[in-house]
Amino acid sequence: MDTTEIIAQIDSEIARLLQVKSILSGTTATATIKAKRGPKPKAAPTPSTAKKRILSPEARARIAAAQKARWAKVRRAAKPA
Repeated sequence: MDTTEIIAQIDSEIARLLQVKSILSGTTATATIKAKRGPKPKAAPTPSTAKKRILSPEARARIAAAQKARWAKVRRAAKPA
């Protein structure tokens, strides 16, 4: 047997196994084959000038007060135990 024939048989066997796998898993064989071949798409670069959200001083104070109240509630619950 020639090496090209052996490689062709291996490729056909791989294709058959991928088809069986896709049938068992519920996906199509072509999607499985295409996903494994070729270069992967590059992720789009994220813009570095993204606008950040800024909280007002009043909002920060409300959040801090709420957190302090939660901590106090935990401390009160832990004290009798």
